[in-house]
Amino acid sequence: MSEAWGDELEESQADQAPALFYGSVVEFVREQLVPMYRRDMEGTQRSWCPEWWRHAEAIARLEALWRAWEHLRLDPTTGMSVWFRDHADHHMQILLDNDGPFRRCSIDKGHSDRLEALPLVEPLPGLFPADAHAEEGAEPSADERRSGTPPVPQHER
Repeated sequence: MSEAWGDELEESQADQAPALFYGSVVEFVREQLVPMYRRDMEGTQRSWCPEWWRHAEAIARLEALWRAWEHLRLDPTTGMSVWFRDHADHHMQILLDNDGPFRRCSIDKGHSDRLEALPLVEPLPGLFPADAHAEEGAEPSADERRSGTPPVPQHER
């Protein structure tokens, strides 16, 4: 009887994810990353934007850093070393690179919107398998979500 109860207890503990140390990526960047990750920014080939949250690539990379940190902090042996080697060093090098997403920004002048999205030409019809979202009743595409336009059912296209 106690063996079955023990198995049930182990399963319920496994189902519970550990609580996050930081409540958001903003909190992680403000309280962990920025105070810890110090670099000389004057006269270097590095760029940083104090308004990092205005850059989609920075949000995605910093969110990935935060999530990886939350997971790897629980590994008492090599977790933080793995986080630096595989995550922080990689993403921060790209973020701080003078050709990275903060290229036109500066610590003194702040944010700049002068970088454009990469150009895109839609592929020829039939070149790739049909978009799963094009099916009737499917979720709207990213373009439809951004525009706020409701999706048109397949039979009306």
